[in-house]
Amino acid sequence: MNKEEDILLKEGKMLPVMEHFYTLQGEGAHTGKAAYFIRLGGCDVGCHWCDVKESWDPELHPLMNATEIAETAAKHCKTVVLTGGEPLMWNLEILTSKLKELGCTIHIETSGAYPMSGHLDWITLSPKKTGLPKEEIYQKAHELKVIIFNNNDFKFAEEQAAKVSDKCRLYLQSEWSKRNDMYPKITDFILEHPEWQASVQTHKYLNIP
Repeated sequence: MNKEEDILLKEGKMLPVMEHFYTLQGEGAHTGKAAYFIRLGGCDVGCHWCDVKESWDPELHPLMNATEIAETAAKHCKTVVLTGGEPLMWNLEILTSKLKELGCTIHIETSGAYPMSGHLDWITLSPKKTGLPKEEIYQKAHELKVIIFNNNDFKFAEEQAAKVSDKCRLYLQSEWSKRNDMYPKITDFILEHPEWQASVQTHKYLNIP
């Protein structure tokens, strides 16, 4: 990355885009709805079970003009999901301002480990032990999605739920490779704690992006 590109990246005029595509939202409160996904490269949270580790190194992904990617997304769908990687690593002001100008509703999927930026309508907070969320994001989150990899994650989920607002929806989602073991435990937990809901990666069952 040259000096000029670095400046454009910091300003949010260019962003490292791993991929962008039109599909159905597979997880959480908006499961089954059409959405245009913009997956940004770059993440240093380092979850060992991450299913998109190829997103971690931002330099592996081409820098794209933020305005142009917003225009492409808005042509397909007015619901746009920013994901990663960790999208809050980057300045999202220009991208989200253009999306709002084009009439889009903007969702983000984030660990919350970086400061908030941009104009966001729906915040999915998926906290990770390796990089805890900034305090500012807890009360802004619309849904809390905790990935369950082992039994200790249920305690972590309750600790994180204590920090979000009363209006925040609470989801438990099994790490994909552990689903046969963990969903029975998630079911039992939710029956005892009905404020929680189960989230399933339906896009993997539907074989779509």
